[in-house]
Amino acid sequence: MDLASHSKMSSEEAEGRPAPPNSLPLQGVASQRKKLSAPRISLSLDQSEDDALDTPDDLEINVDDLDTPDDTDYLDYTDNELDWEEPPKASRSAVKEPCEPIPTCSAEEERQDAKLWRAVIIGEQEHRINMKIIEPYQRVISHGGYYGNGVNAIIVFAACFLPDSDSEDYHEVMENLFLYVISTLELMVAEDYMIVYLNGATPHRRMPGLGWLKKCYQMIDRRLRKNLKSFIIVHPSWFIRTILAITKPFISTKFSSKIKYVNSLAELQELIPMEYVHIPECIISLDDELKEAAVNSTVSSFLQGPEPTSVRPE
Repeated sequence: MDLASHSKMSSEEAEGRPAPPNSLPLQGVASQRKKLSAPRISLSLDQSEDDALDTPDDLEINVDDLDTPDDTDYLDYTDNELDWEEPPKASRSAVKEPCEPIPTCSAEEERQDAKLWRAVIIGEQEHRINMKIIEPYQRVISHGGYYGNGVNAIIVFAACFLPDSDSEDYHEVMENLFLYVISTLELMVAEDYMIVYLNGATPHRRMPGLGWLKKCYQMIDRRLRKNLKSFIIVHPSWFIRTILAITKPFISTKFSSKIKYVNSLAELQELIPMEYVHIPECIISLDDELKEAAVNSTVSSFLQGPEPTSVRPE
């Protein structure tokens, strides 16, 4: 068999075979790609080397006739249109906020914290007093020494050191201050005693309420009620007089008889020794003003003379 017939048979066999695929199917792509047909190539061996270098007629390609893909034919693999499932989102429960570490306290800090609370027993019941919250008001009660035979205590209660009623933590302060006053009173008193209530230089917003005074009276131990010999009110105002007049039907006659009103520090000095009684500066200033006003009033009355009496005609 010569070469011509062999090449002819080879070309016929090549023509009988199915054309190889010129494109690969893309799975998951919604749109079809445009297909370009491959030119037919002659594999004849009869051509010389010169003919092999020439371009056959079948390979002539017109560039203008070629269909080129446009921008819409390109696949953007960065897009998420082919994703059926959304990327998992971090749930709020999975994302935990950072927790602040629990501060550790030293032994000294624990001792200091223990000093901020005081456990007391009032009426056979244990109570805890927040000493930090009442620290600015602890001067409300003080020990004023002794009188008589040196055993009877003088307890001074200065209302000017009470908190303002318009403060945010007023009720909490008064509750702890009440426990502090009662427990301190029990520690200071051994035998008979008297209470000196400094009412002067106290604005209305610092006056203790009727309920607070009633609670103090009810919580005082029976022994303290019995051993109280005198309750002296210095510089009494109309407000404190009104409160005592309202509460008089609810208190015992014995307690009412122990109440005494004193209009000046000079009068108080005639009743008790003042050596260890601490009087706040604001009350001393008020006492000086009242004393000066009383003197001026007396002088003015003296200069004006007695009022003339009218004579009725006979």
